[in-house]
Amino acid sequence: MTSAPALGVEVPASSANLGPGFDALAVALDLSLSVWTVPRGDRRVRTEGEGADELPPGDDNLIWRSLMAYCDWAGAPAPDVSLRVRNRIPLERGLGSSAAATVAGLALGRALVGGAGDARLLALAAGIEGHPDNVAAALLGGLVVCADGRATRCEPTQRLRPLLCVPPARSSTAHSRGLVPATVATADAAANGARAALVLSGLAGLVAWDPRAMVDVLHEPARCEAMADSGTLVRALRRGGLGACLSGAGPAVLAVAPRGDDRAVSLVRGHLTDGWRLVPLDWALAGARVSAAATG
Repeated sequence: MTSAPALGVEVPASSANLGPGFDALAVALDLSLSVWTVPRGDRRVRTEGEGADELPPGDDNLIWRSLMAYCDWAGAPAPDVSLRVRNRIPLERGLGSSAAATVAGLALGRALVGGAGDARLLALAAGIEGHPDNVAAALLGGLVVCADGRATRCEPTQRLRPLLCVPPARSSTAHSRGLVPATVATADAAANGARAALVLSGLAGLVAWDPRAMVDVLHEPARCEAMADSGTLVRALRRGGLGACLSGAGPAVLAVAPRGDDRAVSLVRGHLTDGWRLVPLDWALAGARVSAAATG
């Protein structure tokens, strides 16, 4: 164990898939996970905010395990520190909470011992998380497209904004991924690819935004059937003219609306049932940010 300088990292939430971009598209959202190192205490990790009563306080915490994975990769000793965490990202809603934790630990490890660029950090994060989309958005910020082990970042247009609908129900990513069919028809795959290109181009501001492009036929039908309230909300928002989809594996729902459109906000709010909450957000343009002066 080695002593280490006081460091902090802030990592954004993310919404993956964006409808038809299964395991390929994601965007960073301005809900954050903040972590900073403190002198070694009786707990390895102290968490405030979302998940404070359930996230592990010991060495099995995902942030710490990710930090240690980086140290192992770099051949560096473990730092003799504890971690203080402030989490604003709801757990098990499809908002990249585990991806943010993974990136936070890896980014702290890199800041402490050096040695890796973003491409290597992304590969390590994808290996821990199991897929690259959320971790790429968490690391790089903005709008990302992942293909062949690489992530390309785009600037999301400021003409649009995300409206996040968070349900009381939760669903683990492992369970949600198990709902996805193993095979799909070629025509469905081709149509999904075309819509994914339209979503990417529209969110990047390269073409006019077409909310109809957010429709998916590969992963959402089975998930929306299993998450009935989420499926009902997605369909209602689409009928109202908004782009809407499951956020990642769900059950949260992401709507995309023109910036400043109060009608869209009212439309979304009017379709929420008991326990759901509307969180108007913005894109997170910065990804993981490390600071030597982060404080609580």
